Amino acid sequence: MSALPFTYLLRRSQRATRVRIVVKPGSVEVVAPPKVPESKIVQFIHAKQQWIMSALGKMQAKGHLANNGVASIVYGHGADVFYQGRIYQLATKPSKLKNAKVEFVDGFIAHVPESLQVEQHSDAIRGALERWMKKQAKVHVEHLVNRHAPRKQLFPQSIKIKTQKSRGGSCGIHNDININWLLVMAPAEVLEYVVVHELCHIQQRNHSRHFWALVEEHLPGYQQHRVWLKKHGSHLMRGL
Repeated sequence: MSALPFTYLLRRSQRATRVRIVVKPGSVEVVAPPKVPESKIVQFIHAKQQWIMSALGKMQAKGHLANNGVASIVYGHGADVFYQGRIYQLATKPSKLKNAKVEFVDGFIAHVPESLQVEQHSDAIRGALERWMKKQAKVHVEHLVNRHAPRKQLFPQSIKIKTQKSRGGSCGIHNDININWLLVMAPAEVLEYVVVHELCHIQQRNHSRHFWALVEEHLPGYQQHRVWLKKHGSHLMRGL
């Protein structure tokens, strides 16, 4: 039987008539009658594992809301993860790795170190998701540059994936292209628009009609992606 992604306290009670689970913020208590074998208790806990993780996550979310006035995403089993404009439910698995690791196989799977306390899971998963998405952003951006740059000889000096709080991308005076990795969570067409936008600045350093004509030449219908970014960009820039 695999290890559990959380720790729990077992308490025997003469008054208990059945095994029950009490979930509190950051802790799990299992109350059982004195004569119930521990092996059956362990089986029961494993059967209720997803429910326990969900309850812990909800309580942690409520705690963030009460303390900060803003709901913070708690990354645990069943949490929503945005990627390329779609929502995927996160699955978690206990792991003997030293650090949390994320993989994508028709959905996100987070491998969480068994050594971590349950209250550390969300931050560890968030960090693993960020590392994974930065790598994916670089792959997608390089692919888009290779697709669009040759058409008008809009070759950047370098391509960098950055964390930016208020903008999707930028083009430096030496034609260095910077793209915000958070855009990998937006629809793929929006990331493509930002990449094209910055490439076009290699030729047109302003936002004149010539600039927008160049953007449209590369990406007809770019306006809808620009509107999406104006509407949802501030929320996107809040990060994971």
